Amino acid sequence: MSSTEVVVLLAGVALIVAINWYFFAPQKAAASTRAGATQQVEIEVRGGYNPGTVRVKRGVPLQLVFNRQEKSPCSEEIVIPAFGVRRFLAPFSRTTVEITPDTAGKFEMTCGMSMLHGSLVVED
Repeated sequence: MSSTEVVVLLAGVALIVAINWYFFAPQKAAASTRAGATQQVEIEVRGGYNPGTVRVKRGVPLQLVFNRQEKSPCSEEIVIPAFGVRRFLAPFSRTTVEITPDTAGKFEMTCGMSMLHGSLVVED
């Protein structure tokens, strides 16, 4: 095997590892905090959602505060289909999405391109 083939093989392995880490790394989970009668969670948007899983209580108004810390076109929109949410997220600013989760279950959050993924877990 020539040195060029070795370099190409190592570059390919490194690329596979990087792609797997970017798309399939474990996501942090967080529970909402209460501010009076409203629950609130801040989610940092930077190459993904942090926390990637958000746990909230059913029937309690919810504010999801998306803190977008990048200019990547992929992260410029948040989509939560189960709640009819599709919102633009301005770069380097916070955008608040307000919903009242009336149904328990696990619901998907994605970017407009469906490349970034997170979960909203509504519990009784």
